[in-house]
Amino acid sequence: MKKQLAIIALAMLVLSSCGTSKNSTAPVKTDISQAKDKNERYILTYYPVAVEHMKKYGIPASITLAQGVLESGAGTSYLATEGKNHFGIKADDGWRGKKIKNMDNGNMCEFRKYKNVDESFRDHSEFLTSHRRYDFLFELDKDDYRGWAKGLKKAGYAEDKSYDTKLISLIERYNLQGYDKLGYNGGRTVLTMNRTPYIIAMKGDRISNLAKELGISKSRIRNYNDIYGDGDIKEGDIVFLKQKKGKATKGCEFHTVKGGESLHSISQMYGVRLKDIYRMNPQYRSYAKIKVGDVIRLR
Repeated sequence: MKKQLAIIALAMLVLSSCGTSKNSTAPVKTDISQAKDKNERYILTYYPVAVEHMKKYGIPASITLAQGVLESGAGTSYLATEGKNHFGIKADDGWRGKKIKNMDNGNMCEFRKYKNVDESFRDHSEFLTSHRRYDFLFELDKDDYRGWAKGLKKAGYAEDKSYDTKLISLIERYNLQGYDKLGYNGGRTVLTMNRTPYIIAMKGDRISNLAKELGISKSRIRNYNDIYGDGDIKEGDIVFLKQKKGKATKGCEFHTVKGGESLHSISQMYGVRLKDIYRMNPQYRSYAKIKVGDVIRLR
C-alpha cells in the first residue's frame, strides 16, 4: 500500500504542471438524513438498487436513478404510487402481468403494474437489455452517462424531445455520476490528466483483470493506452480509462526527452494519443529512435 501511494504521489508530482489532479467529482451522499428535497430522498432510498443493477446488467446507476426521478416524479406520480411503476414502461403485447391505465400525451394508455418497487427496477433493467434497439448503449463505457442519455432519446425511450437534457441535468445537479464509480473504479484512486481519467496500475495488475474490474473491454483499454500485440501493463503504469486527447493541455507545448523515455511513455505522461505525437513530430514516423535532449512537440 505504501508503495502504491508513493507511485501515485510521484505521478502527480511529475504531471501536476500540466493540469493533473484527482477526479474532482464530489463525494456521493449515502445517508438519507442528508436529503435536501424529494429528489434526493428518492436517490438516497434507491441508489443501492441502482448500483446493484449496474453491476449485474451494465446500466449506469446514474441513468437508472435519473430516469426513476424523472419518470416517477421522485416516486410521487400516480403510476408510481398505485402501480409501483417508476420508469413509465407501457404494457406492450408481450407483457403478461397486471396493468394500470394512465394518461400519456393526451391519450389513455395501459402501463405495467408491479407488486413492489424492486420489481419495477428489475423490469426496467431487463427491458433495456432485452430490446435490440437499446443494444448499442451497452457498447458505451459504463460511466458515459451523457452517451446513455442521448442514446435513450435516440432509441425512442420517451417522446419528450428534451429527454436527454433533462436526464443529464438531473445527473449533474445531484452528482449521480458518483454512484457509477461505486461499481466502476473498484475503490482505486482516479486521477485526471489532460481532462482524461486514469489510474496507476498496482502490483499484479494486468489488462485482463482491469477489464473485468472496471467494466471496460480489454480492446478498449489497449486502444486507450496505445498497447499493441502482446504488450501488457505493469505496476506503476499509467492506465487511461477513456480515450486520450489529440494534443497536450496549454502550457505543455513541448517535452525534452530524458533517459529511459519513449514516445509511448511521453504519450502516457501527457495524455496525448501516440498517433498524434507522431503526427506532430513527423521526423519519427519512420520509427526513428528518440534520444536524450530531443524536443517533442505536444500541441
